[in-house]
Amino acid sequence: MKRLIDLFKNKYFLLSLAFVVWMVFFDKNDLLSQYQYHQEVSKLKQERDFYKLQTAKVSKDLDELTSNPEKLEKFAREKYLMRKDNEDVFVIVKEKAE
Repeated sequence: MKRLIDLFKNKYFLLSLAFVVWMVFFDKNDLLSQYQYHQEVSKLKQERDFYKLQTAKVSKDLDELTSNPEKLEKFAREKYLMRKDNEDVFVIVKEKAE
């Protein structure tokens, strides 16, 4: 017990303790802020990976469309409902089962 009291009377220990408490709880880079920054970085990394995957997919589709006229025609028919002059287009919509 005497040793603990002597420890709290030591000004260097008290100063160090105050510094640690300040850095952990009151500084602008406290533990809660660090945790929130870490969560935000993780979320942004997931978004980055998603967009890289989407970019690769769109680039692949673009290469196919620019190099293959049949794929371009199929894409135009499916996506934009384009047709030739002598054709009729029927759109079949499946109803969702309830």
